[in-house]
Amino acid sequence: MQAMNAHVSPESAVPADEAQDTWTVAGRTFRSRLIVGTGKYKDYATNAAAAKAAGAEIVTVAVRRVNLTDPTQPLLVDYVKPTEFTFLPNTAGCFTGEDAVRTLRLAREAGGWDLVKLEVLSDPKTLYPDMEETLRSLKLLVAEGFQVMVYCSDDPVYAKKLEEAGAVAIMPLGAPIGSGLGIQNRVNLRIIVENAKVPVLVDAGVGTASDAAIGMELGCDAILMNTAIAEAKDPVRMARAMKHAVIAGREAYLAGRMQKRLYADPSSPLAGLI
Repeated sequence: MQAMNAHVSPESAVPADEAQDTWTVAGRTFRSRLIVGTGKYKDYATNAAAAKAAGAEIVTVAVRRVNLTDPTQPLLVDYVKPTEFTFLPNTAGCFTGEDAVRTLRLAREAGGWDLVKLEVLSDPKTLYPDMEETLRSLKLLVAEGFQVMVYCSDDPVYAKKLEEAGAVAIMPLGAPIGSGLGIQNRVNLRIIVENAKVPVLVDAGVGTASDAAIGMELGCDAILMNTAIAEAKDPVRMARAMKHAVIAGREAYLAGRMQKRLYADPSSPLAGLI
């Protein structure tokens, strides 16, 4: 399988009027600000249909869970094609730095990928990131030439440490993985965005379209989600909803929201009333 050093966008990815609003990570530029996963779907065909409906250009691939090489079983790449999407290998299911580094080395050998997503989890119940192990793993991967996007807690201090250690993107959780609770700490997320010099993406916890819009309104560069789409009653329709939510949230952020006021302010001037 060839490495994805370039990407071909799905035709439905982004309307023409949003084509100029791009974001860049590790020297790669994308138009879609919605990244989707490749797990929990009933089959790869549904996964592919949802990814296209979302207008996604990047899909995350759990290297330890998704079939990429066994031809006797359905292959992800036969449905979610590397010619249409940039694959982002991730270390989902890793609980030690050694497992995470080993997994991404295997991904690079299998597909030539160097843009990767690192996550090192603390325990199976909460799936919160182990930040000490995450930082240690990041330094090892950067030293080996990987370009690492990092799943992390919504801690502004650790987020800055990750950036300083060489992360190409910071990916704080909105809520626990797969919980669908939405963004729980808008203050911390906003502080991370304001302090970062690399892209910031909400990763984990999004449940519905309004959650995605909030993340974009806070100034995040993109949103990553899997369960919110995969476990919806209609995954393809939810994928379309998420696409529009991300665009709306981004537009609202760029427009600049009105100031909040304690008291009412009339929509029409009071002067000159009859």
